[in-house]
Amino acid sequence: MTYPDDLLRTILTRTKVVACIGVSPNSVRPSHYVARYLSLKGFTVIPVNPGHAGKVLFGQTVRSDLSEITEPVDMVDIFRRSEHVPPIVDATLDAFPNLRTIWMQIGVEHAQAAAQAEARGVTVIQNRCPKIEYQRLFGELRMGGFNTGVISSRLP
Repeated sequence: MTYPDDLLRTILTRTKVVACIGVSPNSVRPSHYVARYLSLKGFTVIPVNPGHAGKVLFGQTVRSDLSEITEPVDMVDIFRRSEHVPPIVDATLDAFPNLRTIWMQIGVEHAQAAAQAEARGVTVIQNRCPKIEYQRLFGELRMGGFNTGVISSRLP
């Protein structure tokens, strides 16, 4: 799917609290380093993973379920396989009536669940990574994908 840069930039600017479904405490897992990156950029990241409930990641207690989150959430970031998306979207819409965005990570798509959320006024992004988009849109990546200021193709 193609999303306008203005839409992605608006989402990443207005979002303050992200519930990250399927986050891992293993630092080499994409769900971990994406959530960690977002927390370092000032987002409040609420990790959700029943297998690691009670642990602390990114300064937040890992919740076993969305229903355990009592604070308002702006965005739900889904790190689960596509076939697991429909019940997650159902639970998300039940838990957060004022939710603005559901973001499905790279490789995660579900047209019916997306349509259901969009019908409730929720913006849905599929098959994208908020870390990559943040870096791209806010000047941390060059077009080639290199982190500016760290890797350079210039010879001394």
